[in-house]
Amino acid sequence: MSKVTKTQTKPDASPPPSGRPPSGNLAPREAKRLAAELSNYYAEYAPLFARREQREWAQLYLRGQLSDLERKSIEPMVLRERGKDLNAVRAVQQFIGEGGWDDDRILERHQQLVAADLGEPDGTVIVDGSGFPKKGDHSVGVQRQYCGALGKLANCQQGVFLVYASRHGHTFLDRRLYIPKTWFDDAHAAKRRKCGLPEKLAFKTEPTLGLEMVKAINQAGIVPFRWVNAAEHYGMNPDFLDGVADLEKWYFAEVPASTMLWPEKVKILNAGLGQSGNLKTGRPRSGPRVARNQPAAQEVRQMAAELPTEVWKRYTIKEGAKGPISADFAFVRAVRKRRRRPGHEVWVIFRRSASDPTEIKYYLSNAPAEIAKTDLVRQSGLRWPVETAIEEAKSELGMDHYETRTWRGWHHHMTLTFLAHHFLVHLRLKMKKSPRH
Repeated sequence: MSKVTKTQTKPDASPPPSGRPPSGNLAPREAKRLAAELSNYYAEYAPLFARREQREWAQLYLRGQLSDLERKSIEPMVLRERGKDLNAVRAVQQFIGEGGWDDDRILERHQQLVAADLGEPDGTVIVDGSGFPKKGDHSVGVQRQYCGALGKLANCQQGVFLVYASRHGHTFLDRRLYIPKTWFDDAHAAKRRKCGLPEKLAFKTEPTLGLEMVKAINQAGIVPFRWVNAAEHYGMNPDFLDGVADLEKWYFAEVPASTMLWPEKVKILNAGLGQSGNLKTGRPRSGPRVARNQPAAQEVRQMAAELPTEVWKRYTIKEGAKGPISADFAFVRAVRKRRRRPGHEVWVIFRRSASDPTEIKYYLSNAPAEIAKTDLVRQSGLRWPVETAIEEAKSELGMDHYETRTWRGWHHHMTLTFLAHHFLVHLRLKMKKSPRH
């Protein structure tokens, strides 16, 4: 037995990395129905695996993720299904970590099923990241970096995820593993080979990875969407916002309080020759400029402080478990400051806590000037689907229980986690339509 196999197959009594045992929200009486529904659901994917063993291990893995196991790593899954079968453990480890099955084909079919269940023309694609704490430095992309799951700097991997949200529900669409810049230096060459990183892989920031996925979803044309919703880490990146706008999609992104903008009515001089009265003189402008004697750009927090009381209106964002969730909103048209130059016109959305007026969040959106304010309010509440999806996947499906260390293994595991999550969403929708009494 290899050293790796010994490490991966030793008895594991540690709690899930998330620290949360599964809630077991499906009643025992539903277990048989769950098995039958999963078999039907998996039939959509089985033909996409080239070999019989791959089809067998994929179904075993999904059953394990959907089970009531406290720790949903490979050994407990196999133990539950096959007993103490070390050969099966090794086979499933190879299937996840090194298996030659095609994630892209699986995800394409997954997105087709998501569109059938949840698709709406004004659907929202949400971009966000999540950290996966890891011990040691042998797993692909591990580094001491900010880990949102822990709320601090820690040794972890960082994933970037797309979640689709509509009025019917929410689930995952795509994923990328962020590889820190240091992993591309000469000192990490041996580790890159050991973890199976593609030779042509280059360093990309999280916003770049997020935009790549949004572009891919848009180009595929499978899942309908109008909005791209993103956290501050992405909203503060001009290239990310411009990339979304170039797709003719509407972004709604949180931005830092220091974000600079000009008032909507500021005079913009387009690229071309300078002007002095009626004479075209001076140095040609390589891009648009704000004319002289125009109001200075302001930070959004300064804009918020100067807003008159009457522009703030209270809106209900969504209905929560304990009643409606409301906040005070104000909306201002402005011009983005893009590397000292004016960009396009945007909505600036100010969201102020109903209980603490000093707590204000700031958002930008390139939605049309005539957009209904209620649409902007709704987008301000669409952080919860991605947070909820990640929480559900970690606490219910073992999203963070994986032990594979390879590039391929990380993406394989996440792909199957997406299938397991959408299966539950699909089942809930079906049960809602045909409730059992």
